[in-house]
Amino acid sequence: MACDFFVAVTAAFRLLYVFVVIEHGSRRLARVDVTAHPSAAWTLQQLREVVGFDHAHRYLIHDRESIFARQLDNSIRALGLIVLKSPPRCPKATSICERVIGTIRRECLDWLISISEVHLRAILKSWVKHNNRGRPHSALGPGVPDPSKAAAVLWKSESLHRLRAGTLVLAKSVLGGLHHEYSLAAARANT
Repeated sequence: MACDFFVAVTAAFRLLYVFVVIEHGSRRLARVDVTAHPSAAWTLQQLREVVGFDHAHRYLIHDRESIFARQLDNSIRALGLIVLKSPPRCPKATSICERVIGTIRRECLDWLISISEVHLRAILKSWVKHNNRGRPHSALGPGVPDPSKAAAVLWKSESLHRLRAGTLVLAKSVLGGLHHEYSLAAARANT
């Protein structure tokens, strides 16, 4: 996993900090949360909620921000994770996390103005759901981190460019029409 903070500004010019945790292999956003006052204790609680009791994760990559002090790193190690710090002034070392932050900005926050911390959290919650379940990721060749099992069955056909007979393409609006998710469904027989 990798984690990082970025800043978002509300309509009232209030500065909010967004904490992002992404899983490297699946490109799944494991956690996105908002706070006005980030602290080591708050960050540790966010990581506790991501790691939980299943120790499926082994490493946590983060940069050298002052919030990741030695005490926080020791607490992260107590969760069973090996801490990997990126070298100073090397954003490419945390490129997957930096890229998803850029994607959040370009595809979501550049188009919507949050009113408050609660509003920003709701916007990001909706976008994370879209990112994990409906947005194709080229690094997954082309796939989504949390695909539905029903769609996988309907995609099976002889050609990748043709849908099986009797299959419909459904569109669902996300974030008020900013994005759309497409899914497949079996057509109902007319009776």
